[in-house]
Amino acid sequence: MKPSNTEPEFSADDHAFMQEALRLAESATRRASPNPGVGCVLVRDGRIIGRGATRPAGDDHAEIQALKDCAARGESPRGATVYVTLEPCSHHGRTPPCAAALIREGVTRVVAAMVDPYPEVAGRGLAMLEGAGIDIRVGLMADEARRVHRGFLSRVSRQRPWVTLKAAATLDGKTALLNGKSQWITGPEARLDVQRLRAASDAILTGSGTVLADNPRLTVRDVQVEHQPLRVVLDGRLVTSPDREIYRGGGTLLASCADDGQLSRWREAGCETLVLPRANGHADLGALLAHLAQRGINHLMVEAGAGLNGALLRAGLVDDIVLYLAPALAGDAARGLFAWPALEDLADKTPLTVRDVRMVGRDIRLIVRPG
Repeated sequence: MKPSNTEPEFSADDHAFMQEALRLAESATRRASPNPGVGCVLVRDGRIIGRGATRPAGDDHAEIQALKDCAARGESPRGATVYVTLEPCSHHGRTPPCAAALIREGVTRVVAAMVDPYPEVAGRGLAMLEGAGIDIRVGLMADEARRVHRGFLSRVSRQRPWVTLKAAATLDGKTALLNGKSQWITGPEARLDVQRLRAASDAILTGSGTVLADNPRLTVRDVQVEHQPLRVVLDGRLVTSPDREIYRGGGTLLASCADDGQLSRWREAGCETLVLPRANGHADLGALLAHLAQRGINHLMVEAGAGLNGALLRAGLVDDIVLYLAPALAGDAARGLFAWPALEDLADKTPLTVRDVRMVGRDIRLIVRPG
């Protein structure tokens, strides 16, 4: 295979076709989980003859969908170039290997944005294609592909989901009044944007404090989804009760440090339960994220209070912060975003990298990355 970190060998057309494949991948990310949502485009004589994106687990991968689309158009993939956002698989899982299908159909060139780090693939698919005489190019728009596939890559490489922490605050950084009232800090457009974030997540994590204060459901509303994200409640000391809204209707995991026998009331209410070990006197957050990764969670959204927000950030377990800032002031005594120890020196502050800033209705949405 011929990897390339230098873009000049790729043409403007190559970039345009890979951009289309990335668009398809983005649209498939949630439905494909725990698999990566891959996008694939077949091109011959400068025109697209097939498009595909990964179907839900157990169904077609992107390459097979693209080949089927090609056939439905009355086209032949023989001699075509394949643009795919992740290396075609080489192993028999729930579906046959895509690399073998591409060889069988007679494509002559495969451009992959990146190698698949999954141990059962990890270069084998590209080697299979190259061994069949297919021209292989790797690395086109790799940074964009890593962004699109970040949840899958995190789960495979770090054994934990990609963690996005969402928070809403006034311009002076307050999330609620001292009496706990927090509805509504932001406007309807920002709240709808939050629903889109939920819809793009495999699971949503909150803490016992939020369950007690707000009694949330944490379901996706006003946005169409094929299935609701898993709801995860971290309640280390079992201070919530099974009659809270979030425990109703199934689809909720209660994670606690309590003995398993103490969790029977929640199981009777239809919840899954998980007993976590303690770390430094608190629930082991790393163990919780590892458990979620093992069950195939690629993207985890956090909607919690200052305590859990601060604990995750201090533990280095937050990848992105999506912060909605309302053009209002709540006063010095109101509640803040993160439970954080007092600093003695500004050199000890936590640096953040701004990734995106935009208006959502009357509110400002910031996407920042720790570190």
